Amino acid sequence: MVIVFVLVGLLALAAVAGLYWYVWRRLVRDTTSGPGLARRAGTVVFVAGPVLMIAAVAAERAGAPFRLQQVLAWPGFLWMALSIYLLLGVVAGEVVRPLLRRVLERRAALSAAVPQSAPVRHPAPVPHPEPVPHTEPVPTGAAAPQEPSPAEPTWPVTTPSRRLFVSRAVGGAAAAVALGTVGYGTYGVLRGPRVKRVTVPLAKLPRSAHGYRIAVVSDIHLGPTLGRDFCQRVVDTINSTQPDLIAVVGDLVDGSVKDLGPAAAPLARLRARHGSYFVTGNHEYYSGAAQWVREVRELGLHPLENARTEMAGFDLAGVNDVAGESEGHGPDFARALGDRDTARAVVLLAHQPVQIHDAVKHGVDLQLSGHTHGGQLWPGNYLAELANPTVAGLERYGDTQLYVSRGAGAWGPPTRVGAPSDITVVELASPQA
Repeated sequence: MVIVFVLVGLLALAAVAGLYWYVWRRLVRDTTSGPGLARRAGTVVFVAGPVLMIAAVAAERAGAPFRLQQVLAWPGFLWMALSIYLLLGVVAGEVVRPLLRRVLERRAALSAAVPQSAPVRHPAPVPHPEPVPHTEPVPTGAAAPQEPSPAEPTWPVTTPSRRLFVSRAVGGAAAAVALGTVGYGTYGVLRGPRVKRVTVPLAKLPRSAHGYRIAVVSDIHLGPTLGRDFCQRVVDTINSTQPDLIAVVGDLVDGSVKDLGPAAAPLARLRARHGSYFVTGNHEYYSGAAQWVREVRELGLHPLENARTEMAGFDLAGVNDVAGESEGHGPDFARALGDRDTARAVVLLAHQPVQIHDAVKHGVDLQLSGHTHGGQLWPGNYLAELANPTVAGLERYGDTQLYVSRGAGAWGPPTRVGAPSDITVVELASPQA
């Protein structure tokens, strides 16, 4: 079994190395006329980028000193995002490249086929008698006078070949688009999530609870790149919605309480009429879930560890993330929902959308989840669809509805493309209203 894992790892490494070589070839080798400073600089970038990326992931997973994680995270994770869009740009360039070359060849052929315009002829002037030139004798041994030579033709400065021009045009466009995409996607994350509003009708919800507003936030991912300022921005955005209840649906952090406790401190300022509630996500179990549960409780949030509480008009339940199973603290739906009054509506907080199947079995009316990031980096949404029943938005599974938030932050690259971050205000609606 170990040999199989090693072979798979080597094959994956070879595939990644091959893709990097391909992108380097198109963007560096093919766009430079020969060995020189430009090619050397480009090669250094394509070697240093992957090294920093691997170092950033390894430092985070190994729990390296937090300052080192921060130093490595920005260049390493941004390179991760940039390399994705450089690859996509180069692949798209393979379609453009022959078309551009054909256009240039056609233009060159048309220029060569156009005849030169005939010179304008003027009437010859009437000849006049010319005086006989006076010639001086040339002394013996003296050189004959030289006729003035016509000016030497001047040739145009050598330009890059057509192939080099096409490579530079396509490669430059691919690099510019990739840089612009990653830059804008990073700005979108750092400026903070936008508020999204969704109305969800619940058949069992009494009229008295009609219009109840739950602010759902997931996947904040405080860590080496997103810190205290980002957390404060999220808190301010949530508070601006003036919700009745706040649900923090997992993946709050990527790191220990020791390193990220100060970054999470603004959560103490969350304000809602009926309080703030928290359930674990898979990243909490990579970061010390027990310590973080204690920490969020001290910040004023109420952890729901396979537990339930009664709200005005419905029950609010929460289950641990499936990643907790490795520590003996996985989801326990029977404990959270087993003895409840089934005539009351129940809203379940569960980090991963895949938990919807257990929610359906236990008669949950609405499950609130995150985890997917909406794919985070297009076309990652297509991969997310393979692993999750719902990637983003509201869907129905039998009598149970599932709402999946794209999340407020980002894991790895602090970048989102095609999956904008959000804080969702879910407004519950009663059929009796």
